[in-house]
Amino acid sequence: MIDLRPVAHPIGKILTAIGAFMLFPMAVDAWNGDPHWVVFLQSAVMTMVAGVMIAVTTAGRYDHLTLHQAFLLTSGIWLVLPTFGALPFVLGAPDASFTDAMFESMSGFTTTGTTVFPVLDGMPRGIHLWRSILQWSGGLGIVVVAMVFLPVMKVGGMQFFRSEGFDTMGKVLPRAGQIAGEMTQLYLILTGACIITYLLLGLSGYDAIVHALSTISTGGFSSYDASFGQFLGAPEWAACVFMLLASIPFIRMVQLMRGQAAPLWRDVQVRAYLRWTAYACGVVILYRVLWLGQTAHPEEMLRETVFNVISTFSGTGFASTDVTQWGHLPLVVLVLVGLIGGCTGSTGCSVKVFRYLVLFEAVRAQIRRMQSPRRIYPLRYGGQPLDQDVVDSVMAFFTLFFLTFGLLIVGLSLTGLHPRTALTAAWTAIANIGPVWGPGISANGSVADFPTSAKWLMTLGMFLGRLELVSVLVLLLPRFWRG
Repeated sequence: MIDLRPVAHPIGKILTAIGAFMLFPMAVDAWNGDPHWVVFLQSAVMTMVAGVMIAVTTAGRYDHLTLHQAFLLTSGIWLVLPTFGALPFVLGAPDASFTDAMFESMSGFTTTGTTVFPVLDGMPRGIHLWRSILQWSGGLGIVVVAMVFLPVMKVGGMQFFRSEGFDTMGKVLPRAGQIAGEMTQLYLILTGACIITYLLLGLSGYDAIVHALSTISTGGFSSYDASFGQFLGAPEWAACVFMLLASIPFIRMVQLMRGQAAPLWRDVQVRAYLRWTAYACGVVILYRVLWLGQTAHPEEMLRETVFNVISTFSGTGFASTDVTQWGHLPLVVLVLVGLIGGCTGSTGCSVKVFRYLVLFEAVRAQIRRMQSPRRIYPLRYGGQPLDQDVVDSVMAFFTLFFLTFGLLIVGLSLTGLHPRTALTAAWTAIANIGPVWGPGISANGSVADFPTSAKWLMTLGMFLGRLELVSVLVLLLPRFWRG
């Protein structure tokens, strides 16, 4: 029988913190004289009471987590927190149904950024701040999970990163506190720098905070129907910088803070990510210039291309223009980079650059073996040998990811969605990207008109995609519970 107390105790503590976070949007609404502040007070009390009760009733000394408990903890966090995070949407101004509230909360906490609200302009400021806080919390959470739990659980080849000085087997919780502290410090520095930059570029204090939280978490929620199109010009370039920073490995930036710059420059994943981003931008720019003849405003064309490509590649999901007007090839490029995603150990989402590099190395080695069957071609990543279990885990992840992606497309199509809409809805959910394109989408990109079944399928897709599928699906095995 699995002891659930070491699982429930940290969930209770985190839930209490989430309840405390609700006091910030409450204060914003109260400051603006909006009676909506009562909603956040009610939600905060319910959430903190539940969190304290769970933490107190499961109190004890827990020096380590078993493998089974680690799986349950990661899934439990991303189920329990979005459920309570949905309270302000049900009780407050959106007056959302439970389906819509859960969709919005899951979209926020998984840093997906797809909205179910048909109109964003004019909503209470506290609601917009809460949506961004959900993303900011989820972004920090996934960085810690990626560095602490996924390597232990050997999900998708993540065991390779236990060599980064984060060997946590048998001592997950003590090391989690240390790692979380370092990551939180870096996260706060990046967030503060982003807020200050936005302020200097003309955003109001409120807009700077809301959009900085969404930028650093690579979440993409905005307080405007026009998304980042509300802030054309220099803020777009600044957002590009911070989206890139948020989607490279946080461990490298922690090392940089310690004065160790070499690991960042030598990281093959970072170099590949920046190189592929440049390639994607170049292809779209050339297409728009040579095929569409868009040469009248070169700086504007360059800016909106770079911004929207980086936004999609990093999984942020901000939009500054209607990219569907660029033609078919740019949309294909955006879909492809969305299926790649950011770097492992960042707030970025989707498959991750690391896994593609392992895949390419495995394919290259297989081709060489076909040419010279008697020779041995060891697999390497960044000069380090790749164990076979890492390669096998990566291959299994690719298979499971694209199988789930295909099943999600079929499921969404069966709900009555247009095939193109079903494709992009499945893409944005499983890869946690944000935008949905096709018939049935409102002007601000909302999926408000989707059938209830489609919204729940997307909610499930966001949950599975954010926790990298295997860590959730293993819970469905009867043998897991017997262990």
